[in-house]
Amino acid sequence: MRKLKKRWIASGIIIFCLVVFLPALTAIEPAMSQDAAVEGAAVEGAAATGNPETSLEQAVEAPGDGVYFADVLVRSQPVFQVGSLDDLSASQRAAIITRRIASLLERTDGDVEVTASSPDGRSLVTIQANNRVLLTVTEQDAQDFGLPLETLAEEWAQRIDQSLEKPPVVIDVGQRLNATIRQFGRNVITSIPALIGVLIVILVTWLFARIVRYAAFSWAQRTEGDHSSEILIGRLGYGGVWILGSVIALGVWGIDFATMLGALGLTSVAIGFSLKDVLSNYISGVILLAARPFHIGDQVVINGYEGTISQVQLRTTTINTYDGRMIYIPNQEVFQASITNNTVASYLRSSVIVGIDYAADIVEARQVIIRAISQLENVQQSPPPDVLVQELAPSTVNLEVRFWVDSHRAGFLSTTSVVAQRVKEALQANNIEMPTEIYTLFLKDIPEEMKSKNGAENGSANQQGTLTEV
Repeated sequence: MRKLKKRWIASGIIIFCLVVFLPALTAIEPAMSQDAAVEGAAVEGAAATGNPETSLEQAVEAPGDGVYFADVLVRSQPVFQVGSLDDLSASQRAAIITRRIASLLERTDGDVEVTASSPDGRSLVTIQANNRVLLTVTEQDAQDFGLPLETLAEEWAQRIDQSLEKPPVVIDVGQRLNATIRQFGRNVITSIPALIGVLIVILVTWLFARIVRYAAFSWAQRTEGDHSSEILIGRLGYGGVWILGSVIALGVWGIDFATMLGALGLTSVAIGFSLKDVLSNYISGVILLAARPFHIGDQVVINGYEGTISQVQLRTTTINTYDGRMIYIPNQEVFQASITNNTVASYLRSSVIVGIDYAADIVEARQVIIRAISQLENVQQSPPPDVLVQELAPSTVNLEVRFWVDSHRAGFLSTTSVVAQRVKEALQANNIEMPTEIYTLFLKDIPEEMKSKNGAENGSANQQGTLTEV
C-alpha cells in the first residue's frame, strides 16, 4: 500500500512539472524567432514610411481574436488598454507595445523620459521614450475611449512614465508574484483540454502496463518456471509500455519529443555522470536476471555475506542471512563479485574428523564407521560414504569420514551433527578407543627440595628426574 501511494505521489509531481514548466520551455525558441522576425520587418517598414509602429503592425498578420481591448504590461503589471486597428487585433497590438517597453527597460540603465508628440499634418500622436517610438495613438483610440486625441496620448504617456519608475523591492516582488499567479491561472485554464488528454493517456498506459506485466509473468511461468525470469520479463515490459505512454502523453500535451530531447542534450552529460552508479546497478541487474547465476531461494556467499537469496530487483539483490539479518547488495557489486552458490547442486559433501588409538585396527574402525552412517536416512548412498586416514597425529590416527548430504544449510548442519554422534557411539560400542592428546614432560636438574616435596605428596616421584603427565 505504501509503495502504491508513493507511486501516485510521484506521478502527481511529474504531471505538475509538465503542466507548469514544459509549456514555457517549448515556447522559448518559437517566441524568440517570432520576435526577431517582427523586429526585422519593423526596421524595413520604418525605413520606408518613417513610422516604426505602423510598419511593425503591418508585419504581423493574424486573424482577429475577438478581444476588443487588451492590457499593455510594464514589469508584468497592466498599465492601460488598447483597442484594435484595421489590420491588427487588440491582443497583437498590446503584445507589440509590451515587447517594445520591455526591450527599452533591458537596454536602458538610467532614467527614461516619456513624451507625446504629434507629427505635422497627421491626425495621430506618437509616444516616445528616449527618442524611441513606443506606440501611436490614433483617432480610433480617441473614439474608443471617448477622450480627445492629445488628452488620451498624454494620459497614456504619464502612465508609462510612472510605471517605468523603479518601485520598492517589496512592491516589485509583490507585483511580479501577482502577475506570475495570474499567468499561471491562465495557462492552467487554457491547458485543461490537453491536461485531460494527458491524464487519459496516463490511465490507459497504467492499465495496459499492468496487463503486459501480468501476461509476461504468466508466459514466464509456463516457459521458464523461474521467478527471476518473471521479474526480468515483467519489469522490462512494464517499463517499455510506460516509455511509450510517456511519448504519447507528451505528444498530446503538444510537445515534440525530439525537440525536448534536443533541449535536454546540454544537460545529458551531467545527468549521465550523476546517475552513473544508478544506471550501472540497473544494467547489472538486467544482466544478472538474464544470466541467472543464482535463483530466488538459493543459498550463496557474495562479498563475504552468506545467506538465502530472497529478492532480485533491477537495482539491488537481497540476502537473508542465517542469523536473521537482511542485506541489500547493489547489483554492480554482485555482478563484479565472486559468487559461491551452495545449492546449485542438490547435494554437498561433508566430513567429520575422528581420532582412534594407534593400537586399534584401522580396517575394523573403517567398517564400523561406514556401517553406522550408512543406516542414516539423510546420508546419500550414491556416492557411498567413505573413510580415509587423514593424519598420523602424535597420539591418534585421525580418520576423515566423508559423506554426501542435502545441500541446504539446515539439512547439511543437522545431518553432519548426527553423523558425528553416530560415529562416536559406534566406536565406543565396538571398544575402539578414541584417546585424548598425551603430552610427556621431561624435567631436568630438579632441586632436591622439589624432589622430596613431590615424593611426599605423590609417593611416586621419578628418581631419574623424569615426570610423565597424561
